[in-house]
Amino acid sequence: MAIRWRNPNPISLFLFLFSTLLISTATSSPDPTRARSDLLRKQLTDLSTVSSLYASSSRKLSLETSKQARLFSQLSQNFSVLLSSYPPQDVSRYERDARALISSARALILASKDSFDPQLKIQRLKDAIFAANEQLTKAKKSGAFSSLIAAKSIPKSLHCLAMKLTAERVARPEKYTDPVHPAPELEDPRLYHYAIFSDNVLAASVVVNSAVKNSKDPSRHVFHVVTDRMNLGAMQVMFRMKDYAGAHIEVKAVEDYKFLNSSYVPVLRQLESANLQRFYFENKLENATKDTTNMKFRNPKYLSMLNHLRFYLPEMYPKLHRILFLDDDVVVQRDLTDLWKIDMDGKVNGAVETCFGSFHRYAQYMNFSHPLIKEKFDPNACGWAYGMNFFDLDAWRKEKCTEQYHYWQNLNENRTLWKLGTLPPGLITYYSTTKPLDKSWHVLGLGYNPSISMEEIKNAAVVHFNGNMKPWLDIAMNQFRPLWSKYVDYDMEFVRQCNFAA
Repeated sequence: MAIRWRNPNPISLFLFLFSTLLISTATSSPDPTRARSDLLRKQLTDLSTVSSLYASSSRKLSLETSKQARLFSQLSQNFSVLLSSYPPQDVSRYERDARALISSARALILASKDSFDPQLKIQRLKDAIFAANEQLTKAKKSGAFSSLIAAKSIPKSLHCLAMKLTAERVARPEKYTDPVHPAPELEDPRLYHYAIFSDNVLAASVVVNSAVKNSKDPSRHVFHVVTDRMNLGAMQVMFRMKDYAGAHIEVKAVEDYKFLNSSYVPVLRQLESANLQRFYFENKLENATKDTTNMKFRNPKYLSMLNHLRFYLPEMYPKLHRILFLDDDVVVQRDLTDLWKIDMDGKVNGAVETCFGSFHRYAQYMNFSHPLIKEKFDPNACGWAYGMNFFDLDAWRKEKCTEQYHYWQNLNENRTLWKLGTLPPGLITYYSTTKPLDKSWHVLGLGYNPSISMEEIKNAAVVHFNGNMKPWLDIAMNQFRPLWSKYVDYDMEFVRQCNFAA
């Protein structure tokens, strides 16, 4: 009876042919020589069929079996050559060659068995995919951490500039000593006042340079620059070494505002917490990379007093009515005095909204699974941007915004309401007291979004390099860097000595 094979498996076929071989051995001819020759021919025929089948299967599999395909093809050819010489003239030599070929075929079939087992193949592929995913996850974490280091580290040239400016301050203290009586313009509410809080001397100077050069009457503009104690000397030298076309510049340290202490400021009190110190300052790479999504929030700057000064503007400048807050990574491109003409409608914060579609809504910044957040705020409320914010300080005092900020910052000591930073508490503090400004006042994204149109940038009053690709870093986007670098004082001796590229 003829046996028809449907989708033959090489292993099954081999076992069937081998069992047939055993049966034929039991019923072989009584002539020993003839019997051995017939038996060998039968084995050669069967193994030749199996080898051809393995060769065909190997060619259909992946490249890892290409060597096996060649071996089985060669083996099948050898079988064909040996079978074509049957019956042999030299029986002894034929038997020797046949047995050697049969032995090689069996060894190759046995060694290749695992490659043709479908279940084993599937499991190996699953293992390979799992291992590849593990490597990909590890590479993403490492890449995110490296990107963060590149973005937040101080470039050598910037460190050099701060050191040289500080050395100049130490060498000539009398030249940079503050006057006994501050200039009256610093408290004159009729002038245009700006607040810039930064520990980056070059970035702060670019903000002031760009604002002064694009103002119609620089003498009516007052810049309040606040830094930390370590960078105070460098800032003082930076802003005393040149004339700013009559603009007035005040440089102070955070420590000069004595009311900012841990008994009054929640952030300073929270910094004394052991848990918070471990969260920010524990020096372990695995701690920094275990949550790549929120890795940036582990940066200690988010609890820096310099970063939270923006919530104390009315107390820092008690005689002023309005003030414009600017981040140190912005560039001013036109005169901003029209901001002081805007009717704030009793609102505290004038800002450009950033929401579109479902993006930049309150739900992205706060934990709406917390009952207090869910009760007080609308998750679909539109977010806005820090970087250029016009504050009505009289309305601020009336609405008691600083007290509101303290209330929510105290509640968030365990980081259950938001993930830290200043934007979430700002969104909360000015929830119902923010006036949307026209988007041309403040164009964002030059530190991460390469697709911003140059037309939009050209029409902007202020452009903001928010994101990791700051213009003073090597990783800055080349198409946007000139917008910032044209306001760097490359003619200043210390800037030239520190090898800043124009």
